[in-house]
Amino acid sequence: MPSRAECVNIMPFQDTQYNWTDDLPVCKQSGVGFSTNQIYREDGYRQEEHPFEDRSFHCRYDDTTFLYGVFDGHEGTKAANFAMQRMAAEILLGQLNGKSTDEEIKEVLRQAFIAVERGYLDSIGDLLAERASLQFDIPDGLNSYETYQKFPHLVDKLNSLNCELSTGTSAVVALVYGGRLYVANVGDSRALLCKTDDNQVLRVIQLSVDHDLRNEDELLRLSHLGLDIDSIRQGSHLGNQENTRCLGNYLVKGGYREFEELASAKAEPIIAEPEIHGGIDLDDSCRFLLLMSRGLYKSLEEATGTDQVNKELALMAVEQFRVQSTLTGVAQAVVDKIVRIHHDVNMSNSQSTLTTGKRDDITLLVRNFNFPLPHALKSPTGQAVRFNPIVQTAPVTTLTDNDYSNTSSGVVETNFDISTSETSTASDVTSSGGRPTDRNARIKPYVNFSEYFENVEKRKKEGTLPEGINF
Repeated sequence: MPSRAECVNIMPFQDTQYNWTDDLPVCKQSGVGFSTNQIYREDGYRQEEHPFEDRSFHCRYDDTTFLYGVFDGHEGTKAANFAMQRMAAEILLGQLNGKSTDEEIKEVLRQAFIAVERGYLDSIGDLLAERASLQFDIPDGLNSYETYQKFPHLVDKLNSLNCELSTGTSAVVALVYGGRLYVANVGDSRALLCKTDDNQVLRVIQLSVDHDLRNEDELLRLSHLGLDIDSIRQGSHLGNQENTRCLGNYLVKGGYREFEELASAKAEPIIAEPEIHGGIDLDDSCRFLLLMSRGLYKSLEEATGTDQVNKELALMAVEQFRVQSTLTGVAQAVVDKIVRIHHDVNMSNSQSTLTTGKRDDITLLVRNFNFPLPHALKSPTGQAVRFNPIVQTAPVTTLTDNDYSNTSSGVVETNFDISTSETSTASDVTSSGGRPTDRNARIKPYVNFSEYFENVEKRKKEGTLPEGINF
């Protein structure tokens, strides 16, 4: 991948190692796992195709407001980095004040996506001006070969700028506000809510919409703009990307007429308008939420050929809830398992025709609501000390492979049963050496007062002991 030169950006949203979102309080009820992309080599050594382009945040604003996001960047990190920082600012810096209805809150989310898109395009104004100047310097009427032969330096510089202007990102954002859940997305990052129904069957509900060329609603929208849908169906890309919606990527927006398959559109075909679901009451039936970049579920689909990828991901998450001690551990363990499955299939002698010889970046964010984490690490701070405590583990959850169902709308549901079992043990208070502590033993003194008493006796003999002190 060609390197991208740094350019002036709108502060404080520069593409740097440090982000202002790093200072937001982290939500302790969530965790993130990730893995960088990989090209599979015959010698087994790891090789990345490009730098890690996913971004995410999971923050707590106050006791009733939490915000989570996963951003799947393409052609660089600039758009994903910008969106991660600006999205939090466009939602948490007072925009929710006085908002109480679902429609008001959903409008805040919609306006946040539009503001992020507008801000990003404003930030690349210098690049657009430089690109326009280069295009003006290249005479009209030359084909690509002739242009490169006569102006190789200009063509190389123009290609570099086009690459930088192609930087974009998918985005899925989840807001917990006043005990209700709202999810907004553009592109093909996903949000899955796992909740139990009245029969205690765990259901997987997809709260995001995949904006890709398999989405019939999106194809219908493009047809209304005058595009040839039959031609689009035969390809795998729309312009220079696969998604029909995204943040950033100027070339398929302001510059869309430069692509033959997009030139006939009456308006910009690739948009930043999000799909929004909610609000959903976060009652006891809501167990946990999964936000993920495309690389997670696509890798599992490629490696296994499953057509029930949401169900498989939920099963893996529940499996890791049973054995991990942290939510970050849960998320990372699911990522690692999928990475291993994808790697093994690609490196085996009988490779599946579904595999591509490489894997994309992967990010998984887990937000727990009330699903058991039996081995959770508890902090003793502020807890009373009890003798002979009874230590009980939370119910251990196991899933069985039951029927599943899908809805025809953008929200997809999957059903599977769970069963629980429970164990308890008793323990005595022990010393650091592992031996029981004698509760009746005297505590050895740790301050020596012998010198004090010697001085008191000396002063009494000398008669210099202060009056009013009676020993």
